[in-house]
Amino acid sequence: MEKRIRILIADDHLVFRMGLKSLLGGEPDMQVVGEAATGQQTVERCRSLRPDVVVLDLRMPEGGGIGALRSISKEFPQSRVLVFSSYASEEEVYQALDAGALGYMLKDVGRDALTRAIRRVHSGKRCVPEWVEGILRERAGRPDLTTRELQVLNLLISGLTNREIAQVLGNSENTVRNHTISIFSKLDVSDRAEAVSAALQRGIVIRSERT
Repeated sequence: MEKRIRILIADDHLVFRMGLKSLLGGEPDMQVVGEAATGQQTVERCRSLRPDVVVLDLRMPEGGGIGALRSISKEFPQSRVLVFSSYASEEEVYQALDAGALGYMLKDVGRDALTRAIRRVHSGKRCVPEWVEGILRERAGRPDLTTRELQVLNLLISGLTNREIAQVLGNSENTVRNHTISIFSKLDVSDRAEAVSAALQRGIVIRSERT
C-alpha cells in the first residue's frame, strides 16, 4: 500500500478540527496524525510528529499561525504547509506565502478541492487560487511597514494621540509624527481614519477575535 500523507490539523476550534479529521480520515491516502489549537502547540506537534502536511489556520492564540508558519519553514522544511482560513485579507495572504506556505485555501471550499490541495502541497507544488494570485500581484508593489511603524499603527488604531504614542514608545512626539507620515505614504492614505481603515481591511492589523 502506498504511504499515506501524514497530516497535522492546526486550528483553535475543536469542533472544526473534529470535522476535518473525520473528512480527511475517509481518504485512503491520508492520515491525521495530530491536532494543535495554538501557534505554540503547532510547532511542538511538528517537532514530535514530523507531519508531511500541516493544515493551518492563521488566527490562533499563543504565537498565531504566521509565527508558527515561520518556525515550521525554518525548523521543519520537509513539512509542507497549507493555510486553511476563513479570511483572505491582502496582508495575511502575502505574509503566509512569504513565510513559506505552499497553499492558501478558504474554509468554504468543497472536500474535493481541499484534498486536491493537500496532495498538491504534499508533492511540493504551489496551490493557490487565481484570486489569491491577484491579491499577491496587488500587494507586491507596496513597501512593508517597519516593526516600529506597525507598533505606531496599532496604537493609532487604539485611538492614542501622537503625544500618547510617544510616551508609550519612549520616543519624541516629532519621531512619532515622522512614523505616521511614513505609514500614510506606504498605505497610500491621507489621514489617521484612512490609515486605520486600510490597516484593518487589508489585514495589516487584526482585531482581536475568534475565527
